[in-house]
Amino acid sequence: MEEQKFSISLESIIDEFHLEAISLPEDANKIMVSTTEIDRPGLALTGFFDIFERDRIQLIGNAEFKYLGGLSGPERHRHILDFVEKKPVAVIMTAGHRASPDFAEACRQYGVPLLASAVPTTNIMADLFAFLAVALAPRITIHAVLVEIYGEGVLLLGDSGIGKSETAIELVKRGHRMIADDAVEIKRVSSKSLVGSAPELLQHYVELRGIGVVDVSRIFGMGAVKETEKLELVIKLESWVVGKMYDRLGLEEETEEILGISLPAITVPVRHGRNLAVIIEIAAMNHRQKKMGYNAAEEFTKRIMEHNMGAVR
Repeated sequence: MEEQKFSISLESIIDEFHLEAISLPEDANKIMVSTTEIDRPGLALTGFFDIFERDRIQLIGNAEFKYLGGLSGPERHRHILDFVEKKPVAVIMTAGHRASPDFAEACRQYGVPLLASAVPTTNIMADLFAFLAVALAPRITIHAVLVEIYGEGVLLLGDSGIGKSETAIELVKRGHRMIADDAVEIKRVSSKSLVGSAPELLQHYVELRGIGVVDVSRIFGMGAVKETEKLELVIKLESWVVGKMYDRLGLEEETEEILGISLPAITVPVRHGRNLAVIIEIAAMNHRQKKMGYNAAEEFTKRIMEHNMGAVR
């Protein structure tokens, strides 16, 4: 599964944060932002460009305005030109500040998008980073089913026909929520977190062999579906193999790596007569207990050892 790289148009950022466009050299839909990193160019405005990254959005806030305001006219103009001629992907004036005439003219001269926001610098910086982290997140699309069970995002893996979709429908009937069927788009939104969703075309739809495609939101209501969910647990469904030793206590720690992040995983053998929905529901609850500090398998093993030691005495 090859990891894809993404970018987002400046127009999308302008719309999302209601930015005022002071100067745009071209259609903002054609200006692409491809990094989540954001800079406050204090050092750059003093003339230090050794580590300047032009592909980052630059925020001009209180500190930068005060610095520029303390310079003489010619000196300020020179510092502004030195900065703008590096052609950053975009400059945002924050905290309600207005660009000086020479700053705005320099941006028009060098074709640098100049925007403005009334939001304080720290706030818009945090919001921008969170927005870009999702929009530009590394992602893959895999053949799987994603459901939310008691607040846990559970990813169901398995060969076609193993029963993933049917199990998901049974879970929805039991009060849980469907996120994606057949294709799950997974994004790495941080170094520790994965978020899954359905491709827009497939949202809320499930394919059931013999019936066809059904709309879960129409049949079970909007409360039965969810747009996105953080991945917490992977359950791998496989046909029961006679003679294969399956974990009976739950002491084995299995993981599944997706986009460089290891997730807890469980292999569940499938055969006639097993109620997969109930098994997966219990697996999700058991995983939640483990996160809260209680491990039933370890507690059971501890009791056995204490019982055996007592019997020896």
